[in-house]
Parts: sequence; structure tokens; C-alpha cells
Amino acid sequence: MSERKLENMSDLQAVNMMLTSIGEQPIGNLNESGLQDASIAQDILHNTSRQVQSRGWIFNTDLQKILSPDNASANGGRIKVGDNVLRIDTTSKKRSSTSDIIDRGGYLWDREKNTNLFTDDVTVDYVTFLPFNSLPEAARRYIAVKSARIFHDRVVGSGELHSFFQQDEQEAWGDLLEFQSEVGDFNIFDDYDTFRILDRNQDSNQHYAWRK
Repeated sequence: MSERKLENMSDLQAVNMMLTSIGEQPIGNLNESGLQDASIAQDILHNTSRQVQSRGWIFNTDLQKILSPDNASANGGRIKVGDNVLRIDTTSKKRSSTSDIIDRGGYLWDREKNTNLFTDDVTVDYVTFLPFNSLPEAARRYIAVKSARIFHDRVVGSGELHSFFQQDEQEAWGDLLEFQSEVGDFNIFDDYDTFRILDRNQDSNQHYAWRK
């Protein structure tokens, strides 16, 4: 007997898990379901994924990336921030007294100099929003379980099943933190600049507030 191949959860499977949580039949295609509840479930899954990923994890954080000005003139050029970038930060070890660079309107902006024109490259760390099917399984499961809890509470209301969804959510959160700890290259934590963006989730295990 051949062994059944284990596959990562797809976005379709996540949506179907959400639908079955309210007693709806699963759908076969995300684009052609025509079911209002399926459309709501997809929106919740997307928004939850964006919220979770915005924390910054080992799988969606790029470190020490060099961004260059576009079409630089004598006065400098603008540096565009990718549309899928959730958070961006410069990597200098100390805050500079001459520059304070942030994302404004999709381009880097220097708050100290009040300009979006740069003459030099800028080194940044940034957090990227990834499609659901590009996430590791631990992240997919947590996002799916959290989405199912939100979806059920929104459509049906917080009833007897809420505590069961909440327990599953807590377990999935623990698995995601374990994945972050095991996969992370902790040698880089000797450098504060790289540690600070990835450390947010380590403390959140103690401070995570479960919504009721």
C-alpha cells in the first residue's frame, strides 16, 4: 500500500475549513464559488494573513538589503518601496542626527531632511507580505485557525464553539513560535540590528492577548 503524500494546506483548504466551521459545504474553486460566505472567508483569510505577517518572521524578513535611488540627478533620486513590503527600517546601529528614514507614500522619506531624494544607497531590513501558499506550514495553519475563529464569531456569533477555536488557535500559535525558534539562525542575534526585527515575536508569546 502506497503512503499518502502529505501536502501543505492550500488557501482553498483554509477557506473550506472556515466554511465548515459554520456548517457550509466546501467549495471546489476560490474564483467560481459564487457563495457570499466564501467571499467573506477569503477576505478574512487575506486580512488575517496580512496582520500576522506584519509582525515580521524569519520567513518573510529580509536583512541588509541595499536600495538605490532611481534616475538620480544632481539632487538625488527617489527610492521606491515594494508594494508587498509591510514594514521597512534602516539598519544603522545608532540613530543618526542627520537622517531618519521611513516609508511615506511608497517611497523612502528622510524626516530630518524633509525630502524623498537620496544621493546614496540605503541599507534596510524589510518585512514582505507573502501569498498564503508561499508560507511555511506552521504559519498557514495558525492563520487558517485564527481566520476560522474570526469567521465563525462574525457569521454565527461567539457561542459554545468559541472556546474550542480559541484552544486550537493557541496551540497553532505555539507551533508557529516553535518554528520561528528552530528555523531562525540565532548566530545573527549577536548583532542588535538584525535581532531587533526578529525578536518581536519571542516576547509576544508571553504578551499575546487572545480576543474573545
